[in-house]
Amino acid sequence: MASAPHENPYSAAGVDTAAGDLAVELMKSAVKRTHGPEVLGGVGGFAGLFDASALRDYARPLLATSTDGVGTKVAIAQAIDKHDTIGEDLVGMVVDDIVVVGARPLFMTDYIACGKVVPTRIADIVAGIARGCAATGTALVGGETAEHPGLLGIDDYDVAGAATGVVEADRVLGAEGVRSGDVVLALASSGLHSNGYSLVRHIVAGRGIAYGAASAELGGTWGEALLEPTRLYTSPLLRLLDDAAVGTGIHSLSHVTGGGIAANLARVLPQNTWVDVDRSTWSPSPVFRVLADMGGLELTQTEGTWNLGIGFLAVVAPEVVDATIAGLRADGIHTWQVGVVRDDARPDGEFEQGAKGVDGGAVRLVGTYADAGTPANGAK
Repeated sequence: MASAPHENPYSAAGVDTAAGDLAVELMKSAVKRTHGPEVLGGVGGFAGLFDASALRDYARPLLATSTDGVGTKVAIAQAIDKHDTIGEDLVGMVVDDIVVVGARPLFMTDYIACGKVVPTRIADIVAGIARGCAATGTALVGGETAEHPGLLGIDDYDVAGAATGVVEADRVLGAEGVRSGDVVLALASSGLHSNGYSLVRHIVAGRGIAYGAASAELGGTWGEALLEPTRLYTSPLLRLLDDAAVGTGIHSLSHVTGGGIAANLARVLPQNTWVDVDRSTWSPSPVFRVLADMGGLELTQTEGTWNLGIGFLAVVAPEVVDATIAGLRADGIHTWQVGVVRDDARPDGEFEQGAKGVDGGAVRLVGTYADAGTPANGAK
């Protein structure tokens, strides 16, 4: 049937450009709060502009970049119609990868694909991204919201982002700085972060639980507990790296995302080194125990999927262990020792040997997790 004479054919095809414009208006104030004097041009341009003059102060500036998404955690946000924290997860997945090499984030862009632009929903998502950017000192300089009718359902969306940072060439962190005898410190996670949600959703669906249902074990509804935002580590870690008494003793960092603790630690260790991560030094938080029990799984079976209470790992020289722990705890991040780097003969047993194309060190988890309710080693 022919369109009415004055009907916008793009709207008739399911794309609402007016809704997109309204979404931009609603998000403007949140985005602008992430802008310092380095950001030029404001919101809505074809490209974001960032003044890179400060890079002249570096002897040899190296740009670091990362891109990622949130994964199927967005399905839970959609199920309970709560979208104001998923953006923080995106920043955690993207920006916290940049600090792994010691880089300071400069700016970030985001991409939201949806079946239908609902302006308030898009504004909520971007407000979360802006909040995370502000917390990590990252300027949100641009983005794109794409409406894909017929490809995505009207309530479906996905989010992704990319960020750029800078680090002085002689201050890059990585496996080459790690030595035998270095101490491995664990930084507590806030929960599941944004990995392993396909398993989470499989377990919850298998038990017929609605995300709006209350969970006595988790202290709220299932959806709210599972949407706990990813902890952001960038600013606390940068403060330590900038501390002359501590920074040079931090040799490598690892962001515990997909693959779990062992695989991600192995990526930032030199070849021919190994670490036994001692499970007895912490107790995985209730969300992990509840989900594992519901799925008929041992916690050890989930170690390649969930972070189990450790969101980041730091490999540091022995002499800065106490200062590193104290500095992170001052920022509200419980931190404790889980292992020591070794380069002698590796014992028999199953180790994760490098990961994701990196031929790094070898890591395994040993021992038994502390009893439920036991705080991480030394945590207050």
